[in-house]
Amino acid sequence: MSEMSRLRWHCRRGMKELDVVLEGYLARYYADASAEDRKAFEALLELPDPELLYQLTGRMPSADEPQTRVIEILRRTAHP
Repeated sequence: MSEMSRLRWHCRRGMKELDVVLEGYLARYYADASAEDRKAFEALLELPDPELLYQLTGRMPSADEPQTRVIEILRRTAHP
C-alpha cells in the first residue's frame, strides 16, 4: 500500500464531515506541506473522532504549534 493510499484510508472516519475535510487537506495541501506539517497531520489522524472534531471546532485547542497550523488549514478547507 502506498503512503498516500494509507493516509487516504486513515482519513476515512466515522463522521462524513471529517472525511471531507481530511481528504480535502490530503488532496490539496499534503504534497506541498513541510515535513513538520505532514507529521502534524498524521498525528491528527491518530486522534479519536470526538477529539479531532473538538480541535477543528476550537473547543479543545492544540498545544502543538504544527498541529495548530494544520488545523487552521483544515478549517479553511471546510469553509472555502
